[in-house]
Amino acid sequence: MPWDIWVIFLLLGLILPWRGQQRMKKLLAMPRVTTVERLTLYASTMAWQWCAVALVAWRGWAHRFTASQLGLTIHDRTRILVVSIAGALTMAAFQWLNLRRVGRISLEARGPVQALAERILPQSTVELLPYLALAITAGLCEEFLYRGFVMAVLVSVGLPSWAVVLISSVLFGLAHSYQGRGGVVMTLFVGLILGTSRMAYDSLVPAIVWHTAVDVVAGTAGPRYLLPSWAAHAGKPGAVEGR
Repeated sequence: MPWDIWVIFLLLGLILPWRGQQRMKKLLAMPRVTTVERLTLYASTMAWQWCAVALVAWRGWAHRFTASQLGLTIHDRTRILVVSIAGALTMAAFQWLNLRRVGRISLEARGPVQALAERILPQSTVELLPYLALAITAGLCEEFLYRGFVMAVLVSVGLPSWAVVLISSVLFGLAHSYQGRGGVVMTLFVGLILGTSRMAYDSLVPAIVWHTAVDVVAGTAGPRYLLPSWAAHAGKPGAVEGR
């Protein structure tokens, strides 16, 4: 592979995970995160992701990767639409059920998941709207980076489909290492599903829609089940205690 492609893989596989871990350490060291700090986190994350997409798209264009290779095509609009909606509803349901399950266990037993939720999930309407913009950004940008560019590069060097999906999913999981081991494993598993859809439908569209749905549910249902202040505000403390 050309040197600049190696640099991009280094960025995605090492620099990005390290950056995420450092940012999370800083957040966890804070007694509380204010609305301004949370909005700044959302804005900086969106800016970084779009800058990363611009850089990767530039180098992809320079190396003559086509729109089809990058998954930026739709061959059967009806099929893609049906698959995208059905998959989004399914993944959103599983995400909601998982959040509901976590919300039923004690605060102490939730471990790093609770600390993470308290610092990054939106805790008011003012924070929710920017968070939804972040969810959409993550769906678009991360899918282009991992299921678009990374998979296109791996296919171009002759790797078999299973290896392409696995390697891209490992990089995707590492990018979420700030969520701890459990987060890496879960994200890797989701990456396998998204990568398989990219191969099966020869398009990024289903993966983008599915990914966005998962993140939107995390930001809308997550506070209800994981944040005591949100549950108290809604007048439903049982959402936190699981009663």
